[in-house]
Amino acid sequence: MAALRTLDTGCPWDLQQSFQTIAPYTIEEAYEVADAIERDDLADLCDELGDLLLQVVFHARMADEQGAFDFGDVVEAITSKLIRRHPHVFGELRGVTADDVKGLWDRIKAEEKAERAARVGVQEPAGALAGVPMAMTALTRALKLQTKAGNVGFDWNDPLAVLAKIREECDEIEAEIVAGDQIKATAEVGDLLFAVVNLARHLHADPETALRACNRKFMRRFASIEKALAAQGKRPQDSTLAEMDALWNEAKAHERANEKTQDED
Repeated sequence: MAALRTLDTGCPWDLQQSFQTIAPYTIEEAYEVADAIERDDLADLCDELGDLLLQVVFHARMADEQGAFDFGDVVEAITSKLIRRHPHVFGELRGVTADDVKGLWDRIKAEEKAERAARVGVQEPAGALAGVPMAMTALTRALKLQTKAGNVGFDWNDPLAVLAKIREECDEIEAEIVAGDQIKATAEVGDLLFAVVNLARHLHADPETALRACNRKFMRRFASIEKALAAQGKRPQDSTLAEMDALWNEAKAHERANEKTQDED
């Protein structure tokens, strides 16, 4: 990376980059790591982890050029953080449960933020919902916001209460569609998505993971439709919705039969 960022002899594209221009690639590479994990492709995971590591090296190199920090500082920072946040491993604290560890981690993290704010003289954002990055995907950010609100008691009692809220939001969407108000209907769709994320949280499920699984399922079943139509010498655009819907149901039934067989095995 040092060679790529060297004036005159380096790469013209790499030399033009900044933290701001590289950030989208960093996010993209993190998603590609998650995708390899979802596909259980360990060979690809190894490759994607290398690409993600390159992003860390790239940012560290640009910081080094500005005299801010270097790659060694990044490694030292995370090493110190892990030791500090695991007193039950590296310190004298013993006999903690997994739930205890999560609470301990959150407490130490909050203390670190307060100390950092005092050290640099910057006021940390106040409020129970502070500290959730805007750059997160909307689903993940909604999950983080709901979790923070739940930590201070602003939460539903059980998943069925959230499910009732989802039905309420669906009714409100229907009312706005009937009224012909697309702007309000769109806003209500946002409320519905937020409520669905809340349901996933109460079921201890990650909404991003659940939606990625659903996306894969949709792609798999639609591919089955295309394959079946191709065997008939047809394409989706040459077929009726009824034909494709019937093929979808066949693919769905076939998958469920395979799942049942695997469960029995």
